[in-house]
Amino acid sequence: MTDLPDRRLLLVHAHPDDESINNGATMARYAAEGAHVALVTCTLGERGEVIPPGLRHLAGPALGAHRRGELVAALRELGVEDVRLLGGAGRYGDSGMMGIPDNEDPDCFWQADLDEAAGSLAEVILELRPQVLVTYDDNGGYGHPDHIQAHRVAMRAVELADARGHRVQKVYWNRMPRSVAEAAFVRLQDELPGLPFAKTATVADLPGVVDDERITTTLDGGAYGAAKAAAMRAHVTQIDVAGSCFALSNELAQPLFTTEYYELVRGEARPGETDLFAGVTPEAS
Repeated sequence: MTDLPDRRLLLVHAHPDDESINNGATMARYAAEGAHVALVTCTLGERGEVIPPGLRHLAGPALGAHRRGELVAALRELGVEDVRLLGGAGRYGDSGMMGIPDNEDPDCFWQADLDEAAGSLAEVILELRPQVLVTYDDNGGYGHPDHIQAHRVAMRAVELADARGHRVQKVYWNRMPRSVAEAAFVRLQDELPGLPFAKTATVADLPGVVDDERITTTLDGGAYGAAKAAAMRAHVTQIDVAGSCFALSNELAQPLFTTEYYELVRGEARPGETDLFAGVTPEAS
């Protein structure tokens, strides 16, 4: 790909919807500012639980195809056009939640050969030459096997691309500061009587929650909150959005955050950093 903008951001996620929940405001902000924003999704989420009764007939490949359409619609809301499926559509199947027999399916992402999958992602890195990459921590945020594998693949792909001539200058993990999460759930509990959900989730249900001092970077996405909410609504099989909160298939309300938080794990963090591209050089390899 030629004539890419000076700023290039690559995000690596496990399933359709993860990108909008974790990074929707960030993606919309950088796309609006003219950066090249690209997403690699590792599976189509064929084993996801479907919320709307009218769509619960979808399962397996049919659900995956439907969720691929949801993904395209969500990215349209965020102003992002470059979305890739790792290894091509259907290459890696959804592994299901940790500890179930589906984890043993030889075609699922959890069983993927690490260097093969990372090699496919490294090709994307070498094509797009991103200065910044965003993915999960080593627990995948909350222990889902596909999220853990996405972390492993992303970190290994950064190494492989580096060895072949392109250095990703900054790598971030998705995070949520504990104090912010706790305060948000206090507010949400007060709002619950006016919401279509009977109960709230808890801080322990959120992915990537860490002590505040682990946070290196805070992205104010308030101007893009509506875009993030619209993107999440596009994932209709997986997310039920109601105002400033949402629920997954467990029907437990959780806050919809428009400020998004990160931990820099490769590169130099600047105190009070508010820009993922802080300190990057446009064409350094």
